[in-house]
Amino acid sequence: MPLRSWTRWPLREALSHEGISVMRRRLARLVRVIVLGALLWTTAADPDVRGWVVPAGAAGVLAAGAAFWVLFRTSLRHLLWPSVALLLLLEAGAFGFHEAGLTVPSVVLWCACAVTALERLPLAAAIPCTAAALGGYALLTDDGLWGTALTTAGLALAGYTLRLDAEARGNAHRLLAQERAARAAEAEARAAEAESAALAERGRIAREIHDVLAHSLSAQLVHLEAARLLIQRSPDLEGSRAEVLERVTTARRMAREGLDGTRQALSALRGDMAHVETFLRELAASEGARLDIVGESRTLPPEAGLAVRRVAQEALTNVRKHAPGARVELRLEYAADEVGLRVRDSGGGDVPGELADSGSGYGLRGMRERAELLGGTLESGPEEEGFVVWLRVPA
Repeated sequence: MPLRSWTRWPLREALSHEGISVMRRRLARLVRVIVLGALLWTTAADPDVRGWVVPAGAAGVLAAGAAFWVLFRTSLRHLLWPSVALLLLLEAGAFGFHEAGLTVPSVVLWCACAVTALERLPLAAAIPCTAAALGGYALLTDDGLWGTALTTAGLALAGYTLRLDAEARGNAHRLLAQERAARAAEAEARAAEAESAALAERGRIAREIHDVLAHSLSAQLVHLEAARLLIQRSPDLEGSRAEVLERVTTARRMAREGLDGTRQALSALRGDMAHVETFLRELAASEGARLDIVGESRTLPPEAGLAVRRVAQEALTNVRKHAPGARVELRLEYAADEVGLRVRDSGGGDVPGELADSGSGYGLRGMRERAELLGGTLESGPEEEGFVVWLRVPA
């Protein structure tokens, strides 16, 4: 047997009332009261005991009961030497009862010390204490060899059985407490996960609404800025009336499209939106751009589909701002585990650079952040005569 098994205390749950039903606790208290009352009665009713021995014996029985109560507390706190001292004191009291002629209290005290030591102390201390109690019982009783041997063996077995029973109860109670703690921790983790998911969903909704409005307002600003320049350059407006009207009409259309885009974003967040290819075809047709689709078409996850939509819109807005009149090519590529969108313009334009300062200036940064949030990438920069934006996201 390992050394730790000899020096290890029984579990605190085994030494306490934890895991014991209320009825069993009440029954144990009742048994102790009955035993104590019976000892007091036998002390007072013993015909061989007279005089001062009777009150002294009764006081000794009460003191032994109090000592056992203290022993239960010290062993519960795993105080070894106070517990051993109390057991030795109780065994000495058993010898005192025997010398005074109080046979029943002495036998009961020896037996109780033997069983209690095995049940509540480490084996390295319990076995000597139990041996001393059973040895005193064997030497000072006249039950005969076999009777004494059977009694001492039975008491030792009873004490060890109670120890094993208490250990099993303590282990069961500790496992139950650990399971409850694990369930509580799991519930807290689920609650935290749900809260995190709710916060992420709110952030995603806010980001989608922000991107829709930023794109729409930026596009409107492009056309309103063009109208302002026309008004500024043509005081009479006679020759530019149609063009100004066209710009204002376009800005009005962009405002309506922004409202429709907001509705589409909300529909997308609810999982109800048109296929991304349909959206790109309509967008390319409205902007006069060319659309190519490469790979096997499939339904994209909502987040990836929204990223493709927003990047396409933002890239075309940038073309109108920085290269109006340029030819634009959109290329949607389906790969094994990702989807890509390539927006390329031919450069140049009718009014190069005049509208470049309109808008917030965060278009490319916002597109890149959106791609990175999904674990993808966005590359942008000049290529040959024009400018290219290339989005790749897992899908």
